[in-house]
Amino acid sequence: MRKQTTPLSESQIQHDCLVWFRLQYPKLVRMLFAVPNGGKRDAKTGARMKYEGAVRGVADLILLIPKKGWASLCIEMKTPKGTQSEHQRTWQTEAERYQNKYVICHSLQEFMNEVNSYLL
Repeated sequence: MRKQTTPLSESQIQHDCLVWFRLQYPKLVRMLFAVPNGGKRDAKTGARMKYEGAVRGVADLILLIPKKGWASLCIEMKTPKGTQSEHQRTWQTEAERYQNKYVICHSLQEFMNEVNSYLL
């Protein structure tokens, strides 16, 4: 990947994860997608997103493939020191209630481990 001297942002980690996934599982690329809920937005954009169905706390990535009794794999990306928000914990509880596996990944290696464990 890249030589890095400063800590990676959550966005950079997520990008690296997607690059790896697309190379590792080319037939499944359309089934792993990002949910663009995060980030700062102006009030008008935020209101429009809510109007269109955005839900606070949704996982960053969803792998929409049922495996091993799970409906899907929901992946929350964090920096090495990142933690979930209250909305993310609430959404995790709801997702798990309906047999979705939910994981938190702080690095490319954690992502690779979780995805491989889920799919293989």
